[in-house]
Amino acid sequence: MEYDVPTGAPAAAPTPAAGDPRLSRLSLNQKTVDRLDLPAAVDLCARHGIPAIGLWREPVTAYGVRRSAKLVRDAGLRVSSLCRGGFLTAEDLPLFRAAIHANQRAILEAAELGTDTLVMVVGGLPAGSRDLAGARERVADAIAELAPFAASQGVRLALEPMHPMFCADRGVLSTVDEAVAMAAPHPVESVGVVVDTYHVWWDPTVAAAIAAAGDRIASFQVCDWVVPLPADTLLGRGMMGDGHIDFRALRGMVDDAGYSGDIEVEIFNADVWAADADETAATVKRRYTSEVL
Repeated sequence: MEYDVPTGAPAAAPTPAAGDPRLSRLSLNQKTVDRLDLPAAVDLCARHGIPAIGLWREPVTAYGVRRSAKLVRDAGLRVSSLCRGGFLTAEDLPLFRAAIHANQRAILEAAELGTDTLVMVVGGLPAGSRDLAGARERVADAIAELAPFAASQGVRLALEPMHPMFCADRGVLSTVDEAVAMAAPHPVESVGVVVDTYHVWWDPTVAAAIAAAGDRIASFQVCDWVVPLPADTLLGRGMMGDGHIDFRALRGMVDDAGYSGDIEVEIFNADVWAADADETAATVKRRYTSEVL
């Protein structure tokens, strides 16, 4: 039997060739090929006919923001999003102000890279804190301060609700409804939400929440929920089709809500990271067309 690499699941379809119109909305998030530097990741997308890439600030900073923008542009790719802003829950005022300034820099970087989407991982509870309501209030205060600056740069803050298991350390927003409610006081052009299948698939209210989000949806990300979870749950994301998520149902929901942007494959998984990057890109294309479309 033929098997996809690196996931070990039976191959379902031939690998789509570069130029296949089914790939027109596909974006490869840089984290899916985490061991590649930025030039190698850009080259991978270009060679495989993946038209967009989701960038992360650390490798972009290492290469240089202006150089990164030129590299992506010269390769004929678009930047679907920049990750990540956020971490806005500090109780200590100097730390909170430092986070505001760091996010202003991230907004400027997104604008330089030519993307209008800055993914916001809003942050978890400060060390020793149990004040979840207070943490959420500080996120709301920070978004209120950052939104006008983001709008002035043509960038939208995309609030990412995260699975509740990450509430303490990464994201105090856990549902699409919560993210939409926090975005609602601000113009839709300046604050939106991320729908990441890994984080929201479990929510019994997700269909209604996505419908209500409408044009607030700034990014749609896909990867699968596989069990058992690893000891480091951050690395528990699987290749589409290896787990339990109904991608077509969720993709239909965001499409019906009016989202027509890129669909970003973002996988945190040690086995995927260790695999040959060309095989990973080929598997992403197969699974995207067979599981998501």
